[in-house]
Amino acid sequence: MRRWFWLAAAAVLFTSSAARADDYPSREIHVICAFPAGSGADVLVRYFAEKLRIAAGKPVIVENKTGAAGNIAAEYTARAKPDGYTIHIHAGSSTAANFSLFRRPPINPAKDLQVVATLNQQPFMVVVAAASPYKSLAELTAAMKQKGEKASYAESNTTGKVMGELYKLATGVQALDVPYRTANDAVNDFASGAVDYGMMDPVSAISQTNAGRWRMLAVSTAKRMEALPDLPTMTEQGVPGIELFGWFAAMVPAGTPRPIIDKLNAWLNEIEATDETRKFLNQFGGDPWITTPEQGQAQLAKDQRDWQDYVKAAKIEPQG
Repeated sequence: MRRWFWLAAAAVLFTSSAARADDYPSREIHVICAFPAGSGADVLVRYFAEKLRIAAGKPVIVENKTGAAGNIAAEYTARAKPDGYTIHIHAGSSTAANFSLFRRPPINPAKDLQVVATLNQQPFMVVVAAASPYKSLAELTAAMKQKGEKASYAESNTTGKVMGELYKLATGVQALDVPYRTANDAVNDFASGAVDYGMMDPVSAISQTNAGRWRMLAVSTAKRMEALPDLPTMTEQGVPGIELFGWFAAMVPAGTPRPIIDKLNAWLNEIEATDETRKFLNQFGGDPWITTPEQGQAQLAKDQRDWQDYVKAAKIEPQG
């Protein structure tokens, strides 16, 4: 009798889950953005939110929940009802990194969030001033070794700092880390020669290069980017072992029914496969990155583990 009870209960749960997926979505979807409205990342979030609105046939409302380096938005999503109506579009790499960058992280991303779909890959770039004599990473490395402790590099966020320290460990360069509030704040110091090189995000690197202020020497990914096919990797230029990249993803609370996850994954992968999306991402130095939910979740867990090592290597003191 008890066996039949549990079989019946399981059948009810399966039927209920399937029903939720069949009529999903039946109302508006809320997309959570960790960046201020109008920022570069907010533009990316709203692009996918609008395309998702068309695919789902329901309103999609973007909510900007800024602060704590993305932790506020991530925690809000993780604590939301796991029904597919709350989706966090954010840098999965940053979400994973925060677990090591804060003494008391509010969530464990790999356990409390589920990646629905990865959206793009973006490298960081090694840059120098446009008037710099260094035309390759190999030339820069040789010169910085000669300069010793008088060398310096600019960065404006944690990924740039980590990339700078990994580069130093791989090459023996002893450059001083010069942090800036934003990449734009470093422009004058590049021009005056106050800093020798920089480890910068793709949006800043591309915009400053297009404006004739900087020169990009290398990308931090293992392979060249489709968006920047002529820009070699660090490995190609004699600095092996560095594979550091940012990636955006759509994430939902853990426990969201699998049929809903699959439906969202199919919609977002179709969006990414279009020429329009490819061109949109390429202008920011990124490439579309189409994966399964399992592959995306595995990348989130890997980054969470890797950042524990990065924080140690870069001697970063966790916040709060």
